[in-house]
Amino acid sequence: MLRISLLAVSISLALLAKSNAQYSRSRETVYPSQIADTGVPLQPFSFKREPQQAQAIQVAYYTPHTTRPAPPISTDEYDSDSSTSSGFDIGGSHPMVPGNRAVLRNGIAYAPSNAPDSVKHAIWAVNSICRRPYVWGGGHGSFHDYGYDCSGTVSFALHYAGMLQSPIPSSDFLRYGERGRGRWVTIYSRHGHVFATIAGLRLDTTDLRYGSDVGPRWHLDGRDAWGFQARHPVGL
Repeated sequence: MLRISLLAVSISLALLAKSNAQYSRSRETVYPSQIADTGVPLQPFSFKREPQQAQAIQVAYYTPHTTRPAPPISTDEYDSDSSTSSGFDIGGSHPMVPGNRAVLRNGIAYAPSNAPDSVKHAIWAVNSICRRPYVWGGGHGSFHDYGYDCSGTVSFALHYAGMLQSPIPSSDFLRYGERGRGRWVTIYSRHGHVFATIAGLRLDTTDLRYGSDVGPRWHLDGRDAWGFQARHPVGL
């Protein structure tokens, strides 16, 4: 009788343990979406994620090599075609070029080395006023003025050539020096206007391209001398 009771208790405990195991397995439900095609269960998903430390992203940029643009080369409309740097002496304010003819570069006249010193000094002196404006009567009260008219300009050149003591008007150049064209300097005068050619360059206050007075300027082109009388300083 005792054996039967112990056997009954053992069977009851075994059935209870089996029932608890089935209940536990029933709570661990695996859904079809958690099964991969290969039949391997996926890792369980959790909203509790450990924060990851941010890492700096290194980005490389391509920077093209910049080159300084070359400055534009400016040319002067009065420049001579033969005004190359070869043979020029531009030291100080006394620019020179070999030969017998003056050369124009950037509005500045280069005196020919074979010219007399008086001609060279006249050219270099005019270079200092060759950008002054046209002023009627300018250069007559004094050789040094804000602006110059035609006779004031020619008087200025002759003064620094040592050929004129005081400025004179254009009509007085009709009797100046000797008749005809000179070797280095020729003065073309008429009533109301005067200009000169010095070592092959025209010194004039009139710009024939615009037909107006602009002030003392060197020019490469000639000018119609009809109506003008040609005269020259003695010895030049």
